[in-house]
Amino acid sequence: MSIIKLPENLVCLYRHWPLHVCLSENASPTPTPMSSLDNKMLGEISWFVKERISIWKKKTGGASPPFTEDPTLVTYKFCNIFREFDRQTIEFHTLLNPLRDNFPLWLLNMFYCRMVARPETIKYSGFLSFNEENNGSVYEKLMDSSRPRFGTPYVFPISVIQRGPTPTRELFIAFHLPAVMLQIAKEIISWRRSSVYEGVRRILPIFQYDLRFHWTEVLIDVAYQFPDLVNLFGRFPTGPGAVPTLSRIVPNQDPSFLVVDLSNQNINTGITYKGNYLKLSAENWEGIACEFRKYTNLKQGHGRRRLYKSEHSNAVNSTLF
Repeated sequence: MSIIKLPENLVCLYRHWPLHVCLSENASPTPTPMSSLDNKMLGEISWFVKERISIWKKKTGGASPPFTEDPTLVTYKFCNIFREFDRQTIEFHTLLNPLRDNFPLWLLNMFYCRMVARPETIKYSGFLSFNEENNGSVYEKLMDSSRPRFGTPYVFPISVIQRGPTPTRELFIAFHLPAVMLQIAKEIISWRRSSVYEGVRRILPIFQYDLRFHWTEVLIDVAYQFPDLVNLFGRFPTGPGAVPTLSRIVPNQDPSFLVVDLSNQNINTGITYKGNYLKLSAENWEGIACEFRKYTNLKQGHGRRRLYKSEHSNAVNSTLF
C-alpha cells in the first residue's frame, strides 16, 4: 500500500493528530487479541478501508476517474474513512477557526452548523452568540434565507422539539441553543478525555432534548479541536447502521466496546503524520461499519442507491464522494 503524508491543510486545520498515530511508517502495530474474531470478515473490511483510502488519495492527488476498478465503489457514494476529510467538515472547521479560543462560542456555533448542515445558510445568517439581540437577527436571517436552508446529512427530528417553547428548527437554533450552551460548555471543559459514549450521556439531561445523534457528531468535532477533553478511542455510540457489520466481526459483544478493540487492530491506513501513520479510532470504526454494510447491500442489489457523480456535479452533497 502506497504511503502518503497527511496534506498540510488538514494538519493545520485540526489539533488531534498527535493522538491518532501509531509507531513509524515502517513498523506495524501489534493487534490486540480478540476472542471470537471473524478474521475473514475483518480481512474483507480491511480491503474496503484500504480501497476507500486509495480512492481518496487518487482524488486529492488530481488523478482522473475512475478511481477504482470495483464496480460498486465506482458507481455509488460512500463516506470517507476519516470524517476529517469530508468537505463539509473541512468547511465548518475552517469557518469556525477564528472562534477556537472561545470554547463556549465555538461549541454553540458548531452545534448550529451541524443542525443546519448547509454552509451557505450559516454564512448568510451569521454566527450565534450569547447576546439575545444578535440571535434575534440570526433568526430573522434564517427565516429569510433561500431554500433549501437545511442540508440533508444530519436530518433534524422536528418531532423532538414540537411540544417545547421553541417548536420550530429556526426558533430552537436561535434561542434554545444559546440558552443551554454555556452550561454544557462548562460541563465539557471539566472532562479529561471523556469517551463520546459517556459524554453524550452527561450532556442530554442538560440539553433537555434527546438529540443524541447530533451530540455524538458534535463531540467528534470537539475531539478534533480539543483532544484533551474528548477521546475518540474510548467507548463510542454505535448506530443501527453499524451494528449488523460489527455483530458479524465479533458476535455477542457490546458494539460500543467492540469498536474500541478494533481500533487496536493492525490496519495500515497508508497515511502518515510526522512520520507516523494514522490509526483508525473507535469513531472511525463505527463509520466504517456503516459504510461496509452499505457496500455489501449494494453489491447484493439492494439498499439506497446514491449514484456517484464528479465533484463539480455533486457540490450540494458536500460530505460524500
